[in-house]
Amino acid sequence: MIKSMTGYGKQVTESARRKYAIEIRTLNSKTLDVNLRVPGSLKDRELEIRNLLAKGLDRGKVDILLTVEEKAEGGSLKLNMPVALQYYQLMKQLSEATLEPLPQDVLSIVIKMPDVLISGDEDADKEEWVIVSQGFSDAIAAVDQFRIQEGALLKKEFITRVEKIKQLLTEVEPFEQERLSRIRERILASLNNQSYDLQVDKNRLEQELIYYIEKLDITEEKVRLKNNCDYFLDTLDEETSSGKKLGFISQEIGREVNTLGSKANDSQLQRVVVLMKDELEKIKEQLFNIL
Repeated sequence: MIKSMTGYGKQVTESARRKYAIEIRTLNSKTLDVNLRVPGSLKDRELEIRNLLAKGLDRGKVDILLTVEEKAEGGSLKLNMPVALQYYQLMKQLSEATLEPLPQDVLSIVIKMPDVLISGDEDADKEEWVIVSQGFSDAIAAVDQFRIQEGALLKKEFITRVEKIKQLLTEVEPFEQERLSRIRERILASLNNQSYDLQVDKNRLEQELIYYIEKLDITEEKVRLKNNCDYFLDTLDEETSSGKKLGFISQEIGREVNTLGSKANDSQLQRVVVLMKDELEKIKEQLFNIL
């Protein structure tokens, strides 16, 4: 099973006093990169929230927005006077700077600003955190499910492209021996076309040709390429998602394809190698988004 690093999850949870909306978006990243936006009343819980994310999401660029809506009828609240006065003074400064009068309902506006109304009950705050942490766990689970669904689509694409590379590999075989014969004939023709007479030891020439052609043999590369492709497909079915491992295997596939190209010395084989490289590049592009 593979998972995408692209994910989305939203969870709305409520207590007697507040309504919490938790929204999580994830994109690809080599590490866990968290951008956390929470109200001031939960700043002291930021480390616990980050621990929940690290445990549930592993890695990726994670954007989190937590909004809180107070319920007028809920719980025991008190006025956070310093914060309320700060909001009021800022609104007065804005009014003086813009020459616009303060709204008549300025106090009702201030009272609705973040962190103006706070809990007067420490035990109630602990109960609120239990609700919020469960909301985060549910939102993370939704992101994980989204990642699994996206991963399933990517898995189908990977299988298609790896199987295409394997199919291209079978196209090498029909003209492989013909390629070696053409190379041999080309070398002999080049020698015969020399403008000066050459005294050639035919036995030595035959030995050198055999040695040269053996260096162009691609049997080992074909075997390793097929094995690496099979290993890639097997890794897709492993229980845990491993984008880094798939990346390493794709590098090995690329190494064998490049060696085939360097040994090709033949236009038909070069054409097949180019098609393999095209499929491999498309695989590598998508691997950046695998968890």
